[in-house]
Amino acid sequence: MSGLRAPSNYTEEPPRHPSLIVNSQEPFNAEPPRSALIASYVTPVDLFYKRNHGPIPVIDDIERYRVSIRGLVEKPLELSMADIRKLRRHIVTATLQCAGNRRTAMSKVKAVKGVGWDVSAIGNAIWGGAKLADVLELVGISKLTSVSPLGGKHVEFVSVDMCKEEKGGPYKGSIPLIQATNSDAEVLLAYEMNGEPLNRDHGYPLRVIVPGVIGARSVKWLSSINIIENECQGFFMQRDYKMFPPTVNWENIDWSTRRPQMDFPVQSVICSLEEENTVKPGKIVVHGYAASGGGRGIERVDVSFDGGKTWVEAIRYQKSGIPYVADDTSSDKWAWVLFKAEADVSHTTEIFTKAVDISANVQPENVEVIWNLRGILNTSWHRVHIHVQHPDL
Repeated sequence: MSGLRAPSNYTEEPPRHPSLIVNSQEPFNAEPPRSALIASYVTPVDLFYKRNHGPIPVIDDIERYRVSIRGLVEKPLELSMADIRKLRRHIVTATLQCAGNRRTAMSKVKAVKGVGWDVSAIGNAIWGGAKLADVLELVGISKLTSVSPLGGKHVEFVSVDMCKEEKGGPYKGSIPLIQATNSDAEVLLAYEMNGEPLNRDHGYPLRVIVPGVIGARSVKWLSSINIIENECQGFFMQRDYKMFPPTVNWENIDWSTRRPQMDFPVQSVICSLEEENTVKPGKIVVHGYAASGGGRGIERVDVSFDGGKTWVEAIRYQKSGIPYVADDTSSDKWAWVLFKAEADVSHTTEIFTKAVDISANVQPENVEVIWNLRGILNTSWHRVHIHVQHPDL
């Protein structure tokens, strides 16, 4: 593929919102303040978390840009952006979440390796592009195919992005062919985000969006699509983003004993308050987000204003004027829901939140039981501390 180059230095990095909390400069990783996430159902592009494994690629000749589709296919293809845009445009509202979201809370239990994300390595956007299932039909793979005619069972996405973990090679990941060829899974080759062309931070000119799956599989700056027999053997599929029990450490880890993480578990976070808050006695209103992977809607969000003794059910919503029902066709199945709950608070306390999805999956109470050495998938109850300051009598 031509029409691309790697930036010679970081002066070529794109402009970014000044409120972003930078977790690492090289490669650039940043998240917005948590309060920004509940300001709108659709996260603005400049406030959507930025997750990178290497320098941001520069693709500056869109006319020469091509994506190759090859591997176990009968008729390999190279597609230009014009070719992809000729396919039916599909729109999907989907939440992306980094597997390391809320890692900082997990690291307080015991040190973990990874970018120190707080609670905002997540965002909800409206993605536009061609369905991968439609694209694969161009190379002779029918919809709802689990094994291609030449024996392919997985679809590998290869990026322009070069990273040290791949020894200077490209970032890559894969999903099962049956998921890629299922129109209802709504996997996209996306060229739009919130109605505008992708910007460089988010994968210009083309990226994969795999709804309901950890963000690591939604490969940016797409270079090639390979139909392969076994899952991708890249670093981030085989030696990262796997969920190990708390007993595993860096001395006894065996990466081959766990499968690559795909769907993200049920999650909820309070965003209207920080971890430590000082307030006056009276009514407290909390707002936050809740999401579950695999297209599983949020059935309930429970909030406790007294450290877990009693609970109230939060109001859940996506779009104003349209009631949110977890498995209704009017609801965005791949997207987060926002929630609101309120109560009177007169004493210093902790506020907890936990969500339940339509499969009755619920967040674990304590982070200790899900601690893992890479600090991924912290979906324990989210807790904020409230210090009630009584006025002098």
